Amino acid sequence: MAHALGLSREALLLSHLDAPAPAAFTSLLARRLAREPLAYITGTRDFWTIRLKVAPGVLIPRPDSETLIEAAVAHFGTAGPRSVLDLGTGSGALLLAALAQWPKARGLGVDASPAALAVASDNAKALGLAPRARFQAGNWGQGLSTRFDLILCNPPYVETQADLAPEVRDHEPASALFAGPDGLDDYRRLIPQLPALLASGGIACVEIGRLQAEAVTAIAQECGLAVRLCHDLGGRARCLVMTNR
Repeated sequence: MAHALGLSREALLLSHLDAPAPAAFTSLLARRLAREPLAYITGTRDFWTIRLKVAPGVLIPRPDSETLIEAAVAHFGTAGPRSVLDLGTGSGALLLAALAQWPKARGLGVDASPAALAVASDNAKALGLAPRARFQAGNWGQGLSTRFDLILCNPPYVETQADLAPEVRDHEPASALFAGPDGLDDYRRLIPQLPALLASGGIACVEIGRLQAEAVTAIAQECGLAVRLCHDLGGRARCLVMTNR
C-alpha cells in the first residue's frame, strides 16, 4: 500500500492509514498473492546503508549477506580496503555497500549474467558510486590478474533438489541459487582462484549455507587458505573469512 501511494512505510503508518486505496493497489496485491517477491513488486531492496534497484532475473539481496560486510568492517575498521572484488555481483549489493562504507575504496563486480550487470551498473549510478565501481562479465575470478584487499562473494549454494518457498523457487534466477546435488559446485570452482587474487593482508568473505561450514572450510584449507567462521544475527553459520597463510 505504501508503494502504491508513493509513500514510505513509516509515513503510511503515521499519517495515511485512512487514505483510500489507489487503483494500482489491486494489481499489486494480486501479484503478491501469486507469491511474487515483494522486492520485485516494489523494485527496490534496502541493504546495509544503501537502497538498491532489483528486478526479475537478479537475485534479491538478503539481510543475511550483510554478515560479509560486518566481517570486513571488523577486519579493516574505518581505514577500509583500497580495492574490492565482488564475484557474482548480482545487483551490486556487496560491492556497493562496501564502497559506500569506505569512500576511498574502488572496486570491480563480476557476473556471468548480462541482466545482473545492467542492474548493478544502474545501482552504482543511482548511488553516485559509478566513478569508483566498474563491472564486467566473467566466470568467477577466471582471467583476473589483479590482487584485491577485499574479496566478497555470495555464490549459489542451494542443493538442486532443495524444497524452496514459491517466492524463491518460481521467481528468482536458478543460476544464482542452485549449485549441484550438494550445493558445493561453485565453491569448488571459485575457492581455488582466491589465493592468487588476494593481496597481502587481504581477506575473502564468502557466504555459505547454514550447514556448509565444515565442507566449505575443507575446500578452502585444501587450497592453502586459513579460515574463520562468522555467524549471522540469527546465530547461523553464514560467512567464511579466508586469508592466505
